[in-house]
Amino acid sequence: MSSAPLPVISNFIRTIIDADLASGKHRSIVTRFPPEPNGYLHVGHAKSICLNFGLAQDYQGKCNLRFDDTNPEKESEEYAQSIQDDVRWLGFQWDGEVRWASDYFEQLYQYAVELIQKGLAYVDDLTPEQMREYRGTLTRAGKNSPYRERSVAENLGLFARMRGGEFADGSRVLRAKIDMASGNINMRDPAIYRIRRVHHIRTGDKWCIYPMYDYTHCISDALEGITHSLCTLEFEDHRPLYDWVLDNITIPCHPRQYEFSRLELHYTITSKRKLLQLVNEKHVSGWDDPRMPTIQGMRRRGYTPEGIREFAKRIGISKSDNTVDMAVLESAIREDLEARAPRVMAIVNPLKVVITNFVAGQTESREAGFHPQHPEFGARLVPFNKDIWIEADDFSESPPAGWQRLTVGGEVRLRYSYIMRCDEVIKDAAGNVIELRCSIDAETLGKNPVGRKVKGVIHWLSCTHALPAEIRLYDRLFTVPEPDADKTIDFCTYLNPDSLVTTRGWVEACVKDAIPETRYQFERLGYFCTDRRDHRPGKPVFNRTVTLKDHWAKEQG
Repeated sequence: MSSAPLPVISNFIRTIIDADLASGKHRSIVTRFPPEPNGYLHVGHAKSICLNFGLAQDYQGKCNLRFDDTNPEKESEEYAQSIQDDVRWLGFQWDGEVRWASDYFEQLYQYAVELIQKGLAYVDDLTPEQMREYRGTLTRAGKNSPYRERSVAENLGLFARMRGGEFADGSRVLRAKIDMASGNINMRDPAIYRIRRVHHIRTGDKWCIYPMYDYTHCISDALEGITHSLCTLEFEDHRPLYDWVLDNITIPCHPRQYEFSRLELHYTITSKRKLLQLVNEKHVSGWDDPRMPTIQGMRRRGYTPEGIREFAKRIGISKSDNTVDMAVLESAIREDLEARAPRVMAIVNPLKVVITNFVAGQTESREAGFHPQHPEFGARLVPFNKDIWIEADDFSESPPAGWQRLTVGGEVRLRYSYIMRCDEVIKDAAGNVIELRCSIDAETLGKNPVGRKVKGVIHWLSCTHALPAEIRLYDRLFTVPEPDADKTIDFCTYLNPDSLVTTRGWVEACVKDAIPETRYQFERLGYFCTDRRDHRPGKPVFNRTVTLKDHWAKEQG
């Protein structure tokens, strides 16, 4: 990683690793990140990436990237490539080459043959509906399939014929022979192979049978020498099957599975199915829409990998519920950007001001640094001119109590420039304010006025020098913390109609050569990032990454 390592915060997984290393059970650790290439990764995956790769980094171990490509209908190279890009962007690198479950298809097949030879697997002809009926329920034990007692020789023959393509899709499965009366439904003779004629992104049409996840995953872990197989809590009930498979095949390594709580983030969703619905129904522009909780979306919005890693550190790892407010993520991003983003001025909602006492050649411009704590960021000239833009929200004809911005007859400090007084308001036929006539105090450039105190400071831009820009004001995608909590209500009901407001504004000309994914603080407005897809030098498109303060806390308070 490019930055210094974050302070290590202990958790139950680190405690286990420390004990394993101290006892000599393991000399070093090997973890893995095993996504299925059937969609784009989201913030929950980011937590898992930071955990698995972060542990390997901290303990000088290794972390593999292994694609679980056993479900070929939904998988694509596009997804696989995006996942690799996401891992690298977050600041991590996997050990060696990318690994795939399909690398092990032949070995997985041979281990299935071994289970059959030991009388621990059988070919079943039940239909899927019959299998569900025979499986039982949480309160009723399952019952044995009538095909459960086939001979080893018959099962070996049928399994070879399954591989050879003699049977129709779905007509037979290979099942582990465990215990149909088990209290854990996962142990009731689970299917470990099914027939499916689907073109595979890596093996093409070589295979017409594919192994199931629970069977594939544990063997892949063992073949790779994984020491600590970390997964989310929904796989806790699958651990006995993980161990059963490894206990009953001839394989030298037996990794251990440990479960931690998955991340649930307020004001968004992380269900891959529901994220796909948002895309398909055009509620968002795509998987990388900056409102999406995908890593691609967060990146496009302007979130930093350092901020996301800091967020993962703050929320921690445990077995208890891990529902986190969006403000925790936004705070981590905001704090990271505070230190690294240069500051410039921009106008989102422009109101024109004419400086009536501007004197060409006498009224001066000033230089301003890009960051008050980082002089090494350099400085730029902030040009002043007769016509300037200010933020329309910074003017009020009837200001509320405590108003410290501009009003008729009132004064404000123009950031990096003069004290300015509003003398006249120009309106259109409908009574809308379209222009202000103001004057500056020529003695106040870089110093305070004599005999009076001016509290308010507003940002502004010279009309002549400002660069036009498209500014996209992104906000939270949903209006409620848990949009999918009530399953009887369509979660799309809670979509925030103001999650994207696009405006035509102005920015300082010093950003004209900014490349995509360049981040700035727009003074008084928030943190913004040039869009990685639509931005062009000279034709900037800025995405609001996060506001300067948590305005949602104010609204909820």
